Amino acid sequence: MHIILVSDRLATAKTIVLTWRRLLLGGIALVLMIVALASLISYFTVRHAAEIQMPFLQEMVQATTAENSRASREKMRENLNAMAVRLGEMQAQLMRLDSMGERLAGLAGIKRQDIGPTATNTRDGRGGPVLQPTPLSADDLRQAVETLSHQLEAKTDAMSLLESQLLDERIRKSKLPTSLPLEMSWNASSFGWRVDPFTGEADMHPGVDFPAETGTPIRVAAAGVVINVEKNPSYGNMVDVDHGDDLVTRYAHCSKVLVQPGALLKRGQVVAEVGSTGRSTGPHLHFEVRIRNVAQNPNRFLQLAKARSSKTANLR
Repeated sequence: MHIILVSDRLATAKTIVLTWRRLLLGGIALVLMIVALASLISYFTVRHAAEIQMPFLQEMVQATTAENSRASREKMRENLNAMAVRLGEMQAQLMRLDSMGERLAGLAGIKRQDIGPTATNTRDGRGGPVLQPTPLSADDLRQAVETLSHQLEAKTDAMSLLESQLLDERIRKSKLPTSLPLEMSWNASSFGWRVDPFTGEADMHPGVDFPAETGTPIRVAAAGVVINVEKNPSYGNMVDVDHGDDLVTRYAHCSKVLVQPGALLKRGQVVAEVGSTGRSTGPHLHFEVRIRNVAQNPNRFLQLAKARSSKTANLR
């Protein structure tokens, strides 16, 4: 490419020859100049703007930070207040558990001091005006929660002890023959010395007799296990039921036995029917209570059974 330069100052015209190489170098130089100029302008512009706007930006950042900090503190205080309210509710619940534990301990026959410390004395009245309420700090709440945790552990152990005692008491009562084998009087022949109906001589009667019609269902007086079913010359058809702790009840002179040795029985379950087998003058149930194979007076158990039966009937 040829470029001809013509001027009044020049005596003759000049010609410039532009090759591709010169054009490329010129383009590169132009681009570099533009980039350098733009960088220089940007540098001075940003520096000048930063010097002018930096205090405003700093104030805006500080204000935003302070607002966020205040909001965080308010949120934390709300959470602490909610935790304090919940802690108070839990302490009140623990006090109610203490009161319930004392009542249950009384029912189980356990002294209050034997079930461990209580959260507070439920009989200790407290009150007064509100003067300067101060919210609890995080450390105060943490310490209160730890204290409450220890109290709950102690109360859990105490309740476990009460549960065990009540369960033992329930099992013990379930094994006592305190249900009537027949819903009728047992005054036909009481426990102790009597005139033998066959010999006319004084003899020991080891149980009590319930006169009843043949076939009347006989119910076991307590939960237990059948340990003996036999036909005895004196007792006739008889059933022995073991209730644990060496306590056995005997049901004799039965017309029919309805259980087998080893059977598990619930209180009130039918085991036999009234009859007059063995050494008997007529249909009746001969009922005995034996501890370590020694006959006991069944009246103390039967009186409880009668009272229990009357109470159940009144509730109905």
